Amino acid sequence: MPHRPHLAQLRRLLLLPCSSVPVPVPACRLSSPRAMASSSVSAAAAAAQAGGAVAAAEYEDVMGRLSSLITQKVRAHSGNRGNQWDLMAHYLQILELEEPIARMKVIHVAGTKGKGSTCTFTEAILRSCGFSTGLFTSPHLMDVRERFRLNGVDISEEKFLKYFWWCWNKLKEKTDDDIPMPTYFRFLALLAFKIFSAEQVDVAVLEVGLGGKFDATNVVEAPVVCGIASLGYDHMEILGNTLGEIAGEKAGIFKKGVPACTAPQPEEAMIALKQRASELGVSLQVAHPLEPHQLKDQHLGLRGEHQYVNAGLAVALASTWLEKQGHVERIPLNRTDPLPDQFISGLSNASLQGRAQIITDSQVNSGEEDKDCSLVFYLDGAHSPESMEICARWFSHVTKEDRTVPSSMILLFNCMSVRDPMRLLPHLLDTSTQNGVHFDMALFVPNQSQYNKLGTNSSAPAEPEQIDLSWQLSLQRVWQKLLHGDKGMNNTNSSENSLVFESLPLAMEWLRTNARQNRSTSFQAIK
Repeated sequence: MPHRPHLAQLRRLLLLPCSSVPVPVPACRLSSPRAMASSSVSAAAAAAQAGGAVAAAEYEDVMGRLSSLITQKVRAHSGNRGNQWDLMAHYLQILELEEPIARMKVIHVAGTKGKGSTCTFTEAILRSCGFSTGLFTSPHLMDVRERFRLNGVDISEEKFLKYFWWCWNKLKEKTDDDIPMPTYFRFLALLAFKIFSAEQVDVAVLEVGLGGKFDATNVVEAPVVCGIASLGYDHMEILGNTLGEIAGEKAGIFKKGVPACTAPQPEEAMIALKQRASELGVSLQVAHPLEPHQLKDQHLGLRGEHQYVNAGLAVALASTWLEKQGHVERIPLNRTDPLPDQFISGLSNASLQGRAQIITDSQVNSGEEDKDCSLVFYLDGAHSPESMEICARWFSHVTKEDRTVPSSMILLFNCMSVRDPMRLLPHLLDTSTQNGVHFDMALFVPNQSQYNKLGTNSSAPAEPEQIDLSWQLSLQRVWQKLLHGDKGMNNTNSSENSLVFESLPLAMEWLRTNARQNRSTSFQAIK
């Protein structure tokens, strides 16, 4: 394992999992049970343990089946038949979901940045107003069940398995070479529709996966209201090379006569949105960012100045939904006065993993022997140039006080190979530097791990897999060039300021070891 030559004091780790790197949750080790006099209690415990093993094996099986739906072709590949839009109609027929979706009271949100946060705020507002809610977002960090929330809580394992098998078995029975199994995201979207219809939620809030027009969630023909979060340059190999083209694809979720709300947009994007809205007879409302005084001294549940833009859009979406459902008395009177208490409660209690999230590592920061150690993780899913700058400003702001004591700033980074790291890392590095943050170390890890499978409790395989680290090594070279110019690109010994690990658990082990060996330093890691 690589070793850090020297690290200072407080470790602050910025973790940027641009391709769903799993965030490790410290494991809980169960102590050995004391001997029990009652044999019946022992038998019950043994039965429970056996049942748990069976459930874990079933869940592992389900994760394997889901993984089998991940296509190895790039998303823009025209020959990827599993991604053909017209197949979605067949899947809905097979699963008998046309009518249930038609009855669903849907809020549909597309966008480049902030659509997941907007959906989370919107769901929290309406749940605070007393409605039963379903929330579908992506990606997940640790467990696929994070994508499906019922009344603000991840769907239970029991319900997830029930609805998974219902969909899987029906699709397996009816699909063939002409109508193949849906690809990964499309299956999850179909599963979300099944879950929300079967659970009879009052409102389903759906985050678009990619684009809008041809996204799996766009089978909803009559949502109550649509929303467009902040737009920028992303997925250009699919959506187009200009903001106008990208906005046109996002506006593909607009439906004739269905009201729509948008966050403030660049002029080129706004022109495209207004044009599409006009063509469909859509009333397009521009939702202004929320003002802090409207929260009556409360704070947004999702941190960062940019969240006021997302919260403003969420207020507009929730208000429009309430109005269309006949609850005019619950909506805000105007755009400037403090919000109704139920809106404030929802916004202040909203939560979403991996968005400006701060986690203190319990394995390092607990126990008498670790009382002088500090390892803090700052998690964000930034994956565009603009969101990289926003993330860097947030990290700089929340660590400002900590930088008055000896600290080590560490970046833990990965992005998908379809993204250009030269459009991402310079924005992160430059904005951090401008705000007084200088990274002592950058760690690059793959999004696949031989030690754990997302959403499962599986142990490491007996024979370690061969991990292809070519992409992570190229990311490291880009980082070295940003730090040292062209000489950095050819520096094969980069351990002074960057390292590549075969898996996230190995990187975590390295961080925890260094935090314990350098007790006078606080480690701050951004991911």
